[in-house]
Amino acid sequence: MKCNKGFTLVELLVVLAIISLLLTIALPRYFSSVDKSKEVALRENLQVLRSGIDKYYADKGEYPAALADLVTQRYFRKVPLDPVTESATTWLLLPSADAEKPGVADIRSGAKGKTRDGTPYEQL
Repeated sequence: MKCNKGFTLVELLVVLAIISLLLTIALPRYFSSVDKSKEVALRENLQVLRSGIDKYYADKGEYPAALADLVTQRYFRKVPLDPVTESATTWLLLPSADAEKPGVADIRSGAKGKTRDGTPYEQL
């Protein structure tokens, strides 16, 4: 009696079909969760940066000239990254409306595109 070890071609094809079916179900959810986590991190980083700008203004009576001032004055260890662009240099710095107090009064994301609810990243 001959004993063959291994899998038949049909068994391998069935296993590959099952794996591909599971991947087609799991991958869209994975990428959706990655986008959601970047959006949540972006909102949190914006809130932290705005809070830092407000604290700087409350302490010094003026707005910081640049985000680097928040680091040099030890409000932050480093400028947070924009999680969508994965860079700390793409933030849009909005100047103060008061001409007597120049500096960075607000901040927005420099990322292109929209959030999951359709809001542009630049409007967060």
